[in-house]
Amino acid sequence: MNLFDETGWEPADNYPKGTLRKMLRDENGAKTMLLKFPKGFKMTPHSHLTTEQHFVLEGSYSSKGGVFGAGSYQLIGAHEEHGPFESENGALVLVIWDPFKIKK
Repeated sequence: MNLFDETGWEPADNYPKGTLRKMLRDENGAKTMLLKFPKGFKMTPHSHLTTEQHFVLEGSYSSKGGVFGAGSYQLIGAHEEHGPFESENGALVLVIWDPFKIKK
């Protein structure tokens, strides 16, 4: 599968209008997908039951006073509230949800 081609994209349920996703893996509580944020993307704070990782591949988004551009990485623990998220010009983000716990 080519991550950057135009095949396999679909509207992303539970995300702001215009957000697209390309599902790469969905098994046993673990998911990997590409999310394509449109220009003007805004999402409210939320949390998940699993650990979430973000790899920003293109563009950028802002969250909690920080800007995450291409090459940025975030590790977000299960049940940890994150967001709000905004992307003025859009972004391509690889998102991974896994049911592992972060050691503290």
